[in-house]
Amino acid sequence: MEKYNPKKIEPKWQQVWEERDQFFVDNESPQKPYYILDMFPYPSGTGLHMGHIENFTATDILARYKRMNGFSVLRPMGWDAFGLPAENYAVKTGVHPRKTTNDAIVNFKRQIKQMGLSYDFHREIGTHSPEYYKWTQWLFLLFYKHNLVYKKKAKVNWDPVDKTVLANEQVLADGTADRSGAVVEQKELEQWFFRITEFAEQLHADLDTVDWPAHTVVNQRNWIGKSQGHYLNFNLTKTDHTIRVFTTRIDTLMGATYLVLAPEHFLIDELQQHITNWAQVEHFVEQAANKTDRARTEKNVNGVQVQGVYGVHPITQKEIPVFLAEYVLLEYGTGAIMAVPAHDRRDWDFAKKYDIPTVQVIQPSAEDAEKTTDSDEMYEGEGVLVNSGEFNGLTSAQAKEQIAKKAKGEQSTNYRLRDWLISRQRYWGCPIPIVYSPEGEPHPVPDEHLPWQLPTDVEFLPTGTSPLAQSKEFQQRTQEIFGKGWTPEVDTMDTFVDSSWYFLRFCDPHNEVEFASKDALESWMPVDLYMGGAEHTVLHLLYARFFTKVLNKLGYVQCNEPFAVLRHQGTILGEDNFKMSKSKGNVVNPDTIIEMYGADTARMYVMFMGPLEDSKPWQSQNIVGVHRFLGRVWGLVEQTKGEFFENDESGEVKLKHHYTIKKVTEDIENLRYNTAIAALMEFVNVLHSSSFCVDNVKTLLVLLAPFAPHIAEELWENIGEKGSVHRQQWPLYNEKYVVQTNKTIPVFVNGKVRAQLNVDAEISEDQLKEQALAQANIKKYTQGKEIKNVIIKNNEFVNIVV
Repeated sequence: MEKYNPKKIEPKWQQVWEERDQFFVDNESPQKPYYILDMFPYPSGTGLHMGHIENFTATDILARYKRMNGFSVLRPMGWDAFGLPAENYAVKTGVHPRKTTNDAIVNFKRQIKQMGLSYDFHREIGTHSPEYYKWTQWLFLLFYKHNLVYKKKAKVNWDPVDKTVLANEQVLADGTADRSGAVVEQKELEQWFFRITEFAEQLHADLDTVDWPAHTVVNQRNWIGKSQGHYLNFNLTKTDHTIRVFTTRIDTLMGATYLVLAPEHFLIDELQQHITNWAQVEHFVEQAANKTDRARTEKNVNGVQVQGVYGVHPITQKEIPVFLAEYVLLEYGTGAIMAVPAHDRRDWDFAKKYDIPTVQVIQPSAEDAEKTTDSDEMYEGEGVLVNSGEFNGLTSAQAKEQIAKKAKGEQSTNYRLRDWLISRQRYWGCPIPIVYSPEGEPHPVPDEHLPWQLPTDVEFLPTGTSPLAQSKEFQQRTQEIFGKGWTPEVDTMDTFVDSSWYFLRFCDPHNEVEFASKDALESWMPVDLYMGGAEHTVLHLLYARFFTKVLNKLGYVQCNEPFAVLRHQGTILGEDNFKMSKSKGNVVNPDTIIEMYGADTARMYVMFMGPLEDSKPWQSQNIVGVHRFLGRVWGLVEQTKGEFFENDESGEVKLKHHYTIKKVTEDIENLRYNTAIAALMEFVNVLHSSSFCVDNVKTLLVLLAPFAPHIAEELWENIGEKGSVHRQQWPLYNEKYVVQTNKTIPVFVNGKVRAQLNVDAEISEDQLKEQALAQANIKKYTQGKEIKNVIIKNNEFVNIVV
C-alpha cells in the first residue's frame, strides 16, 4: 500500500485546481452570491505568518463548504501594498519600494497556493498599481466635489533627526520616534482632511445593525465618543470674555472648583494683559506645544495656574481659579473643561497635585455605595446630590434638568470623533490629485489625467519635505498640462484610504470606466463574512464604514454598512506562550511546517488548536497527532478500497454517519472548527472498528474536504469517483439517526487536548466541569498549579487555563 505523502499529492492538486480555474467566479448572474473576505494583507518581505494561516484557513473552510452548498462564492485576494515598511527599507538599502513590494507579493502568492487556499486570483488587486489608485484618486475627487475634503493647518509629529513626519503609531509612549530615537516635536503643516464627522451619528447608530463581536462594537462607539450633555458659559473676571465648556455631568456643577484651558486655547493670548504670571504661562504653553497628544494625555497632570484671572460660577457666582493643563486638548469639546475633582479621576489627581479644594456633591445610592471603595474621596457614578444648596436630595437625573435650567445650559450632543487627516509626507503612497495655480489656489486634477501617477525619479532619504517635491518629472508634467507656474500637491494619502474601499473594487476589479458597476455591487455587497485581527477594530473599520456611507448617500452603493458579519481570529502564540517575534526566537515559519508535514496538516492543526477567537500557544508535538490522523484516513481508504463496498454499515456507523454530518455542518456554519475536526476524528475511530460501506467513506471525504482539501481530493480519485470532491453536493443527514444520548467532548489544558470525555448529551456545565477536573490525565497537568479559569462553550469542549 502506498503511504500518505503530502509532498507528492499537494503540488499535484494545486496545479490541477489552477488549470481548471477551480475557484473562479464571474459576475454574470451569480447563483446565491456569498462574499467572504479576509482583511487586506500587507505583503511584507518576511512572508506569511501564522496569523495569516489561521485567518485564511478559517475563511477557506467556509468558502469551500459554501460552494458545496450551491453558493457562488466571491473570495478574492489582494495587497495593501503602499506604506512605510517598504519606504523605510528603501531608505536603508536604496532598493525601490515597487521592487520589494512586488517581490513580496510573489512570495505571498506562492505560500498561499502551497496552503491550498481557494482564492480567485483573477480578481487580484494591489493598491500600488495605477489601475487601482486611479480610482482611489477618483473617489478623493468625488468627496472633494461634495465638500467632504478640505485643507487646513494641523499639528503633526516631526522627527528632527530623520527630518520627516511620523504617524501616531510611530511615536513611542515616551514621546520618541520608533526608528531614530529622537524626541518627537510638534509642527504645524497644511494638511488634507476628510469630513468623517459629518457621518458621526450614522456611524454610531448603525452599529446596531451589524453582527460584530461585542468588544469591537464597544471600541467603535468609544472612538466615535457620542455624549449627550450641556454647554455652559463661565464669565471671566476683569474681562468681557467667557470660558465655554461642554459637560455630560451638569449634575456635578456645584462641585466645580476650577476651570482648565488647553495650552493652545485662543483665550490665552487675549487675556495676556490680565495674566500676572505671563512668563510662567508662556513657558508652559511652549513646552506643551512640543509634546505629542499621547504624551500629554497618558497619566499626565502637568499644569499651571493662570493668575490674575478667575472664572465665575454660573449659579453661586463665586470666583474659581483658571488653570492650563496638558491633559486638555483643543480639538476635544471646546478645549476647556469645568473640573469637578470629587467626581472625575483626572481632575482629582490634578487637584491633589495643585492643592485645589474638592467638594463632594454626589452621594452614591445605598446599593452603589456597597460597590464603592472610596466614596468619601472620589466617586464617578450618579446618585443623590449633597452640598448643592437648593438641589440637595435630587437624583442625578432630576438635577441635570433643574441645574441646566438655572445655569442656562444648552443641551447638545457631542462626538469625540475628529475629521480624518489623510496627508502623509511620504513617497510610497497614492498621490493626492490636486494641483495649485500660480496664485496658490488648489484645483482637482481632471479625470482624463487619472491615474495621477506616482513619479519614479525620487530620492528616498528624508530631507524635511515631502519626497515628491524632489521629482523634476512631477513638476514638469504639471506645467506641461496646466501651464507655467502650476505646481503639484506633493503629499500622498494615508494608506488607510487605500483599504477603505478595496472590498468594493473586488466586486468588479477590471472595470476601466468606473470603480465598480452598480450591478456587481448589488450582487455582492455587503460582504457576508469579513475576518481579520482584532487590532483593526477601530480605524480601518471606521474608515471603511465612512466610505460606504458616503457612496450610499451619493447613490453608488445600495448597502449602508460594508461588512454584515465580522469575526476576529485569536492570536497564535509561540511555544513559550508569548506573541511570536524574531527577537524572542519563537516564530513558526509556515514553509517549515509545510515541508515537514504538508499543508493539510498545517491547516487542520491551526484549526484544531482551540476555538477560533481564542489565543492559543503553538505546540509542535501536537501537530504530529493531526498528521497521524490524516495518515489514518489515508490508510483506512487505501487498505479497504475494493473490499468493503459489499458490506453493510453497522448500526453504530449509521448513527455516527448522520451525527457527524449534522455536527460538522453546524460547526462550520458557526466557525467552530476545532470541534468539527474532533467529530471527524471520532467518525474515523468508529469506521476503523466497525463494518462500513462506500457511502460512509464518500461522506467522510466530502466532510473532510474543506479542512484538508488535497488528501480528500486524492482519495476521492483513488476510490474511482469522477470530478472534484470540492464540487460534490454537501451531504444531508436524517434527523431520526442523530438522536444521541452520549457524546465525546475534548478537554484542553492551556489549549492542548489532554483528555476525551464520553458524557450524556444533556449534561450540565457544572457536571461537565466536575468530570473534566476529575480525569486522571487532567489532574496530571493541573496538579500543583493555579486553575485560573475553566471555559465551557455550548458543552462542546472544556478548556482549563492554568
